[in-house]
Amino acid sequence: MPNERFHVRVAKESFIFSCGHFITLDGNQCERLHGHNYRVGVEVEGPLDENHYVFDFLALRDRTLAITTELDHHMLIAMRNPLIPVVVTAKSVRVNFGDKEWIFPRGDCVLLEIENTTAELLAKWIAHRLIDDLRSRHFSPQILRLEVEENIGQSAVFHWTATDAF
Repeated sequence: MPNERFHVRVAKESFIFSCGHFITLDGNQCERLHGHNYRVGVEVEGPLDENHYVFDFLALRDRTLAITTELDHHMLIAMRNPLIPVVVTAKSVRVNFGDKEWIFPRGDCVLLEIENTTAELLAKWIAHRLIDDLRSRHFSPQILRLEVEENIGQSAVFHWTATDAF
C-alpha cells in the first residue's frame, strides 16, 4: 500500500485580528505598547474519511474564524510572564514592568495563559484552542500547522503532531 498523506489548508482574509500587545525580551527589556493586524493560516493533516476528504473546509474556516474573532480589537496580556505582574479586577487589568504601568479596561483585554505575546506563542495558543475544538467535533488531526503573520513576510509557525500520527 502506498504511503499517501493528505492535508487541507485555509488562510482566509477574514482570519485577521487586530490587537495591541508588548513583549519582554533579553530578561530586562520591554517593548513599547504597539499593535499588529495579524493574519492566520491553518493546515490539518489526517486520513480521508468516508466522504474522501480530510476535513470540511467550511467547518475549519468557521472554527478558525471563531477563535481569531475572540482576539480581534483587544489588548493581549500574557498572564505567565514572570517579569510582568498583572492584577485583574472586575473593571480593570493593571500591568507593570519596572517603572512602567498600564491600566486597561477589563473588557478590552484577552488574558492569555502564555509567557509572552510573541507570534510563536500566539500560534501555539490558537492551535491548541483549534485542536480542542476539532476534537469536540470528533475530528482528531494527525498534524496541525498554524501560522501567525504579524507583518507581511514576518510570521511564526507552530507545528503539532499527534502522538499516534504515524
